[in-house]
Amino acid sequence: MATITTTRAANSAQRRASPALDDVWVVIPALNEEASLPHVLDDLPEVGRVIVVDNGSTDATAAAASACGAEVVCEPRRGYGSACLRGLATIRANIAAGERSPRFVAFLDADYSDHPELLPQLIAPLREGRAEMVLGSRLLGRRQRGAMPAQSVFGNRLACWLMRWLFAARYTDLGPFRAIDYQALERLHMADTNFGWTVEMQIKAVRAGLRTLEVPVPYRCRIGASKISGTLWGSVRAGYKILYLIAKYGWQTRRRRGSEAAFRAT
Repeated sequence: MATITTTRAANSAQRRASPALDDVWVVIPALNEEASLPHVLDDLPEVGRVIVVDNGSTDATAAAASACGAEVVCEPRRGYGSACLRGLATIRANIAAGERSPRFVAFLDADYSDHPELLPQLIAPLREGRAEMVLGSRLLGRRQRGAMPAQSVFGNRLACWLMRWLFAARYTDLGPFRAIDYQALERLHMADTNFGWTVEMQIKAVRAGLRTLEVPVPYRCRIGASKISGTLWGSVRAGYKILYLIAKYGWQTRRRRGSEAAFRAT
């Protein structure tokens, strides 16, 4: 606890010194994360808006988020993708109500495994025009021992290898800490409601021709038990959904290429 307290104090000082990120909105899906969420929100730099999506928590997650000044919305339908979709719907609702549209949208987890204070490093390539989507790669960064179980490392590498083979996509990770140009994100028409959200975004980004960039990010052991990698059944379900989506979009891509080749031959 002393280490976390010291880190939070240092990150708070860094946050006050960070350049303004008024055009950045952050979406944080959360399920029973009342212990970790205050740490995440405390370390997060000042941004235009923070939207915490309570995905059916049975603890005080929503109250903890509100106490830290975040906008809290509820998504009772369980699933990481469902929570992210609710976050996007909330952004659209705020814009429709007269708020200025965000220029960039970032996603990160509520379990304090990500390092929110590094958000400016993900936003910089977007602002400089070097990318339209920036992914924080845990496999390129330093991982705390035990932060990613062996099955998670293997699954991420396998998924990235398959995406490279099928889509010529050069990814190293499916990490949840990411930032993307808001208009580009809307063009992707995200739809997955559970474990496939991250890989769906990465595949659709390649198919849409978005310029993508990975930056190394550190990754630490989360606070509390993981809902996915912490159980065998969760790992199996997540792995199945990720591989299913890769196969689905891979088949669509190959079929489209075959149709185009046939058309050119006529």
